[in-house]
Amino acid sequence: MNEKEVEQRLVAAVKTAGGWCPKFISPGTNGMPDRIVLMPGGRIAFVEVKAPGQKPRKLQIRRHVRLRHLGFPVFVLDDPAEISGILAATMQEGDK
Repeated sequence: MNEKEVEQRLVAAVKTAGGWCPKFISPGTNGMPDRIVLMPGGRIAFVEVKAPGQKPRKLQIRRHVRLRHLGFPVFVLDDPAEISGILAATMQEGDK
C-alpha cells in the first residue's frame, strides 16, 4: 500500500462520517500536513499522511509542533486501521 491509497481511505472515511477532508495546500509554507479534517460541530484536525512505516521529515515535525502549540490536533497516519481512532479523537476535541 502506498501513501496515495492511505490518503484515499482517509478521505472516504471522513466523507462517510459526514465530514470533509480537503487537501491542505499552503503556498510558501513547506512541511504543512497533507489533509485537513473538517467534521460536524466545527471540529478540525490536521493529518500528515505517510506510506506504511514512513515517518515525517524534520520540517514536518516542526510544523506539527507549531500547530499543536496553537491547540490544533495533528495526526500522522501511515496505517488505514488508525483512521477510526483519528475520527473519534477529532470528534472528541469539541467536547473538552
